[in-house]
Amino acid sequence: MPRKARLDAPGTLHHVIIRGIEKKNIVKNQYDRKDFVERLDHLATETETAIYAWALLSNHAHLLLRSADSGLSHFMRRLLTGYAINFNLRHKRHGHLFQNRYKSIICEEDVYFRELIRYIHLNPLRANLVSSLAELDQYMWGGHSVLIGNRKNNWQDRNYVLEWFGKRKREAIKAYRDYVKKGIDKGQRPELVGGGLVRSKGGWSQIKSLRRSDDREMSDARILGSGEFVEQIVQEASVNVKYQFAERERKQKVEEYIEDVCKQENMNMKELRSGSRRQHVPRARALIANHIVKNFGVTLAEAARYLGVSTSAVSRMIDK
Repeated sequence: MPRKARLDAPGTLHHVIIRGIEKKNIVKNQYDRKDFVERLDHLATETETAIYAWALLSNHAHLLLRSADSGLSHFMRRLLTGYAINFNLRHKRHGHLFQNRYKSIICEEDVYFRELIRYIHLNPLRANLVSSLAELDQYMWGGHSVLIGNRKNNWQDRNYVLEWFGKRKREAIKAYRDYVKKGIDKGQRPELVGGGLVRSKGGWSQIKSLRRSDDREMSDARILGSGEFVEQIVQEASVNVKYQFAERERKQKVEEYIEDVCKQENMNMKELRSGSRRQHVPRARALIANHIVKNFGVTLAEAARYLGVSTSAVSRMIDK
């Protein structure tokens, strides 16, 4: 079943989860970590994307951000493609570094903002990268140490987060840290890493109770929030989300994406369209076909022309 198109609009709060392909590491050393964070810094500043929480782990990363005018897809494409190309050059490897599609969940701010800040910043502790809250206070590769004042990141919106915990900064920092401490024993919190009714309601027991009372509530796997919030987001989104770009802009974005994949795979457009079955070429075609059809609204016939294959071949790529 094809995945639904992403929902996004300027000012939307997203929990983004980035995972390494086949659960492999996306960072191997301090150079990788520094490169990832510097790219995050540059892009957040350039695009005016607000970053509220983040955590970089070995094989995945979490971000809580508010998308800017350029949109989430533009931001993530530049972040991940640029990082992957450099990572492959540094480690003399080819192929994909990340899972084909990062996960993004639109979140209801009033209900989930504080919870998500805590959940994301506790990830290094849950992953045993640090052994205590005191060590987390000094951890370089996450936003917690910035919020409590031990490190400084100009691109991280520290003030906005602390305002949720108090009017005076010192009191807010203490309240925030106490709140994080109370979350340590809450465990993995699977209800915070996905959308849909089961997530929003906190599990199947709550869903069964809802059914017994014969209540109905709208849900969407792309959204973490109440039924009313889900309905509002879906209604505000364009009916044809895939066709949100003007034709010229859409064509430009498709071509930019294809060029990025070709660079990542160390190949050129001629090779992509040649019908070659050499090593990584078929995989690159499949990645491109899925992305441009599902995210840019490109027809199967258009995708076939971009890739130099038949329409039926594109259809098979998407079905797989």
